[in-house]
Amino acid sequence: MKIRKNKRKIFLVFVMIVLMMSIIAYIFLRNNEVEALSKYGSRGDEVTQIQTKLKRWGYYNGNIDGIYGSQTQEAVRYFQRKNGLTVDGIAGPKTLAAMGITSSSSSSSSSSSNSSNVNLLARLIYGEARGEPYTGQVAVGAVVMNRVKSSSFPNSISGVIYQSGAFDAVKDGQINLTPDATAKKAAQDAINGWDPSYGAIYYFNPSTATNKWIWSRPMTVTIGSHRFCK
Repeated sequence: MKIRKNKRKIFLVFVMIVLMMSIIAYIFLRNNEVEALSKYGSRGDEVTQIQTKLKRWGYYNGNIDGIYGSQTQEAVRYFQRKNGLTVDGIAGPKTLAAMGITSSSSSSSSSSSNSSNVNLLARLIYGEARGEPYTGQVAVGAVVMNRVKSSSFPNSISGVIYQSGAFDAVKDGQINLTPDATAKKAAQDAINGWDPSYGAIYYFNPSTATNKWIWSRPMTVTIGSHRFCK
């Protein structure tokens, strides 16, 4: 009789262990599913945000329909390649953070780092280009990002901005002014990959420029009072 009771206890313990392991496995898989966030086959507002931003920045040419199809997946891959992210076509926490889309799954450290870069770039944009058209403000930010990517300049936003003699706003102290909401939005757009400067690494105001060398640089576009060049 005792043997039967012991066997029954062992069986119940075994069932409890299996049940607990199943619950843990479910939670783990569920968390991974949440981490994946928007991916092929997803639908909803988040997908609409992704499509809207990628279309505005030139990564996506399809319809903004809130459906994560093959075109959206390829646009996300393109964005990931251009921004040094893991190229998997899934809009996970890091990809969403790079797009400026809030996600509760995003790590606080990456959010903090991104916020710091946005604020610094916004201060430069505000010091250099406040009063310029919005596209021109984004273009100034894009010049910084293009320099970060170039082997001829420092490889960080702060390094580029504070490189000796690089920007008047740093020399005259306007870098320390508090940027407005427009400058912050322009900074985020530039960090996210929008480049209205068409790859420029320099810009200047033709009406005030005295440096003859800068006039020799190939022009890419003129926006407002700034001429952008390579």
